[in-house]
Amino acid sequence: MGKERLAQLEYSEFQSAMLDEEKRRRKAAKIIAVLAHFLGKDGERGKGGGCPLAGLTVADIGCSAGFIADELAAAGAGRTFGVDIDVPGLRKAAERFGERVEFLCADGTALPFPDGSIDVLVFNHIYEHVVDPDAIMAELHRVLAEDGVLYLGLGNRLGVMEPHYKLPFLSYLPPALADRYVRLFGRADHYYERFRTRRGLRRMVRGFRVYDYTFPVLATPGRFAGGELFPGVLGRVVRAVLSAMPRPVLRLLLPLVPTYLWVATKGGRVPAGAKLPQPPEPVRPL
Repeated sequence: MGKERLAQLEYSEFQSAMLDEEKRRRKAAKIIAVLAHFLGKDGERGKGGGCPLAGLTVADIGCSAGFIADELAAAGAGRTFGVDIDVPGLRKAAERFGERVEFLCADGTALPFPDGSIDVLVFNHIYEHVVDPDAIMAELHRVLAEDGVLYLGLGNRLGVMEPHYKLPFLSYLPPALADRYVRLFGRADHYYERFRTRRGLRRMVRGFRVYDYTFPVLATPGRFAGGELFPGVLGRVVRAVLSAMPRPVLRLLLPLVPTYLWVATKGGRVPAGAKLPQPPEPVRPL
C-alpha cells in the first residue's frame, strides 16, 4: 500500500511553482478569459482594460500565495477571497495583497461561507492534492450562488507526462509502485497526488451542469490567454489541427487530454460569449 494521505500543509514551502509569479498570473489570465466568455463579457479584460467580474463575489479555493486571487480582484470582483490551508503561502499573500483580497485559512470541506453566497468559484488544479475531493465538490456546490459559476482546472490521470514530477505514466501506477518510481528518480519520498480519469472527473462533478472549454482554449489561445499550453511552432500546429478536426474525432481524443478546463453551474446557465471555431460543449454527466 502507498503512504497514508494527510492534508498537504505548507504546500508552497516544497512546491516552488506556487511562488512562480509570472506563471501564476498567466494562469489567472486564462481563467479570467474563460470566465469572461462564459459570462458573456469576453470583450472585457482585467487590469487596465475592463472588469469582466465587476461586482461579483469571487473565491479562489486553494489560493496559496495569492497571485490568482489578486488577478481576480483586479478583474473587477466586488469582493475577493483566497482560501487555503497553506499558512506560509497565506502569510505571503496577505502581506502583498491583503488590501484587496481577504485571505482565509480554511479546509475546502468546511468553507466559511453561507449557502449560495459566492458568485464565482475557482478550483484550479487542486483536486489531486486533497484527501477528499468529493467532499470539497459538495461544499463548492453548497456555497455557489444559484446563478454562479465554478471554474475547474482538472488534471487527467491518463495524461502521459505527470505534471508535478515530470515522469511518464506515473499517474497510471497504483500507489505503492508510484512511490517506488518517484524514489528511484530522486523526485520525492512518495507520490502524494491522486488523479482521476475523465470518467472519474465526470462522476466527481455530477451535481453540476458542466461545459468543456478545453478545446476552445487550445484552438484559440489568443482569445483565452492560453498560449503557454502549446507555445511556438507546436502551438500553431496544434491550433491548425484542432480548428480543422471534426467534432466527433475530437470527442474520441478527450479521454487522453492531459488537462481539462471546465466551467460548471448549478442551474441552466449556458456560455454567453461570442461564437468560437471550437465552441464549448456540455460534459455528459454520469
